Parts: sequence; C-alpha cells; structure tokens
Amino acid sequence: SSQFLGSTEVEQPKGTEVVRDAVRKLKFARHIKKSEGQKTPKVELQISIYGVKILDPKTKEVQHNCQLHRISFCADDKTDKRIFTFICKDSESNKHLCYVFDSEKCAEEITLTIGQAFDLAYRKFLESGGKDVETRKQIAGLQKRIQELETENTELKNKVQDLENQLRITQVHASPAGSVTPKSPSTDIFDMVPFSPISPQSSTPTRNGTQPPPVPSRSTEIKRDLFGAEPFDPFSCGAGDFPPDIQSKLDEMQEGFKMGLTLEGTVFCLDPLDSRC
Repeated sequence: SSQFLGSTEVEQPKGTEVVRDAVRKLKFARHIKKSEGQKTPKVELQISIYGVKILDPKTKEVQHNCQLHRISFCADDKTDKRIFTFICKDSESNKHLCYVFDSEKCAEEITLTIGQAFDLAYRKFLESGGKDVETRKQIAGLQKRIQELETENTELKNKVQDLENQLRITQVHASPAGSVTPKSPSTDIFDMVPFSPISPQSSTPTRNGTQPPPVPSRSTEIKRDLFGAEPFDPFSCGAGDFPPDIQSKLDEMQEGFKMGLTLEGTVFCLDPLDSRC
C-alpha cells in the first residue's frame, strides 16, 4: 500500500521540473495536514494494461482510474526512494494532473511496472483498436460520399421534374379545348411519373379527364434500392458493440499512445531481477 499525497494540476504533460514542483507542493501540503493532526490517506494501487487504479485498501472502492494512454510521464525520486509520481490527462477536464505517492515498496519498481504496462497496452491497442481507427475513417468517408451522391441525385431529379413541368404547361396551353391527347408526352420522354395533383401546375387535369392516377415518388425507392436501408447507416449493425463516440475515443487513445510514456529516474537493467532497492 501507499500513502496518497494527492494530485495537483500541472501545465505540461512531461518534465522533471514539472514533477519536482508538484511533489514539493504536495509534500508541503502533507506537512501542514500532519501539523493539524490529519493523516495522509492510504491507498492500494492496481497496475494493469487497462490503467492505474487507486483504490481504498479496505472497501476496494475505486477512487481514481487513470487510463494508460492518458499517462504521459512517470518518475521516482532518487533523493527519496519512497516517492513516485505520474502525470495523467484528466478524462473530464482534459487538464494534466500530477499524482504523488509515498510507497512502502521501492518507487523505482512501481515506475518500471507502469512503463511495462504502457508498452503492453500500446501493443494490444495496435493489434486491435488501432486498426479500427482507419476502418472507421474509411466507413465515415464512404458514408459522406453516399450522402453527396444522394444530394446530387435529388438535385438532378428536381431539374428533370422542372423540365417535365414546363412541358406539361406548354402542352396544356397549346392543346385546343376539348382535344384528345392520346398520351401525355411528359411521361414518355423522361420516363418520369407525373407531378402530384397537389402542385399548382398539375392540378388542372386535361380536358377529357385522361390524367393518370398519381404514382408514389421514386425518391424513396431510389434510396431503398441503391443503398439497401432507409436511412443508410453502416454503423447500425454494430450499434450495440460501439458507443456513438467510438471514433473520437479511438483517435484520443491513438494520440495518447503516440505521445509515449517518459520514465524519469529509473535505471533500466537487462536482468529484471536486478533491483537497486
């Protein structure tokens, strides 16, 4: 178990001086609390590829959950073997927070463990989630292109309907009263359905009452036929598997992992059993 001195906001995601100032500040705060009779809370740390969890040692309640891709800097204090610290970007405020601990174990070992967990987590992310980032971007690009084509299709259809409408008006005015028109050229030339009787131009039927009944618009049929769904949504199949903001989550994880984790003060040994404590 460790004593948790607390966390404090820092300006930078990395840097020995940044951490040193934070440790100094929190050590001073602990000194004040001790003089007032307050105890520094004890915590239990769980380090895994999912992050660093800070738990209550008795109730096992999670007080803080720091995801590994958000941890950018990890250091142990060579002047005080018990002190170790890491900088983590807060998930809600997006501020960089420096967490400081006074551990009963060797601080250097904890720093090294976090570094190893980060490397493993990044490897696993690249094997699975990292690939999803590119796939989702491609799907989003295709979806955007489909929307553009649908818009273009609608505009073209409207132009054709405008032309059809003009021909209808011309024909109605050109035909003498009572003449019989065997076929309406508007449905022949463009192979288009006539306008709905609601529109003002088509509300006047031909004199002999031979106007065909209105046919449903093809726009919905086109969407349904071409894209197989109404509305088209490539994410609908996996809606239960991914949260709506999966793209931003994956991008944020990729960005965090690519920044890397800097370990400061730790001596890396070829033999993992070689401890300097």
